[in-house]
Amino acid sequence: SIHKLNKKKRVVVIITASIISGLLTLGLLWRFTWKTTNKRRERKKEDVDVPLFNFTTVATATNKFSPANVIGAGGFGPVYKGRLCNGQDIAVKRLSKNSRQGLEEFKNEVLLIAKLQHKNLVKLLGYCVQGDEKILIYEYMPNKSLDCFIFEQNDTILAWPKRFDIIIGIVRGLLYLHQDSRLQVIHRDLKASNILLDINLNPKISDFGLARTFVGDESEVKTDRVVGTYGYMSPEYAVDGRFSVKSDVFSMGVLMLEIVSAMKIRNFFHPNHHHNLLGHAWLLWKEGRALELS
Repeated sequence: SIHKLNKKKRVVVIITASIISGLLTLGLLWRFTWKTTNKRRERKKEDVDVPLFNFTTVATATNKFSPANVIGAGGFGPVYKGRLCNGQDIAVKRLSKNSRQGLEEFKNEVLLIAKLQHKNLVKLLGYCVQGDEKILIYEYMPNKSLDCFIFEQNDTILAWPKRFDIIIGIVRGLLYLHQDSRLQVIHRDLKASNILLDINLNPKISDFGLARTFVGDESEVKTDRVVGTYGYMSPEYAVDGRFSVKSDVFSMGVLMLEIVSAMKIRNFFHPNHHHNLLGHAWLLWKEGRALELS
């Protein structure tokens, strides 16, 4: 009968709707599960196996952070020379309690440095987080930083071939950061004191506390918080807060002038004019006297 036929149609519609609804629910559940699993996989890929040091181990290595072990300092805090129980020398960067860098930023810095592997970048050996303590452990550089060799008046003046090798090494490290690593990294504080020298005077770029990674199609970023060292900053960054790979290239140019001239960008003085080191170099270049810079 017509009544029975309509009843069968309704049953078919209900069953079909139930099946479709069930399939949609299963599809949504599968998609959610896949996304969650994929995110976990991505996080695992992002995670880097960075050794976590015990605070007691670090304190023992530095003789309880003895002032006699201090080998450097900066806005972040002091750097100590240490020695592990296996005899390995280390450099310990202990962030100041007054540092504006929080725990998340510190962890991000750790993960960033750990992902960067190049012979002209300082190697991160591990880190330590305990209470308010935030510490980075690096390979020890016996010849300290480049500024000790090009600015201080002593017998450590570098020969020209070695200066050239140092410039090439820094450029290779910078090229890796900008172009060859998995991440595009802008250092933002490239200067002589942030170039460490190993036992053979090979340069290694250090201090990535101000570094910024670019993602996707990013080529320039504007910020209201300009950080870094004046004199090394590109004009567009110092004035407008715009930075890119070009900002590091500008800093590299200033650093090269310092290496060649053995004069500091920040306290340069010339009796015949009021130009800074950049202006002085440009004057000599225009007059065909560039070799007088050395």
